[in-house]
Amino acid sequence: MTDLLFRNDAYARLCEARVTRIDGQKVLLDRTVFYPAGGGQPGDTGELVTTEDLRLRVIDTIKGAASDEVMHVLAEGAEHLAPGTIVTAAIDWGRRHRLMRFHTALHLLCAVVDAPVTGGRMAEDKAHLDFDIEMEKLVAAEIEERLNALVAADTPVETGQISDEELDANPGLVKTMSVQPPRGQGSVRTIHIPGVDLQPCGGTHLARTGEIGPLRVVRIRSEGKRNKRVTIAFAE
Repeated sequence: MTDLLFRNDAYARLCEARVTRIDGQKVLLDRTVFYPAGGGQPGDTGELVTTEDLRLRVIDTIKGAASDEVMHVLAEGAEHLAPGTIVTAAIDWGRRHRLMRFHTALHLLCAVVDAPVTGGRMAEDKAHLDFDIEMEKLVAAEIEERLNALVAADTPVETGQISDEELDANPGLVKTMSVQPPRGQGSVRTIHIPGVDLQPCGGTHLARTGEIGPLRVVRIRSEGKRNKRVTIAFAE
């Protein structure tokens, strides 16, 4: 099991941790600030630094076989570590922060486009959601204007919890048809932007919408009969 520090503090950039297992080039720590790939958000990159100042590059972060296991994928150097080794785990903060901005922006896009979400993904330079909607209902200029109004409102982004039973009784809270929130642990983490969006989500987000910055709708295209893709980027 890994103590997932990013769940309670998405702004934590580093932590001290202990190596608990090595699996090839994958390293399991007892605690981490690294987010593992999931829900359309890429895994974090960064480095593990030993007390001897050996710096090992983390090129990806993925989920392990067991629940709440996070595996740090090293470019090389796993042979220098052993269970019990103490390291400082430090994320590439610039990359993470861009992903946090995009992830929060996608929650706003969910609110602006009133249609079921069939998929989505984000990268460092752009992000998209796919909607089950008619193409003619998607007008780039209108979507962009409404997105930037929500950004400018600088609304707080709140985290919370909802029980499995409450979620089952309110299936409309699950906006993404292709991804179901994990159940079976008694409760599910939620992201709430008051007056805008409320849904289960385990990703990393900003504290306020104003931190996203101005957005552009760079493309709207059809990805099939039921998938219309809206791609956004930062205006800068």
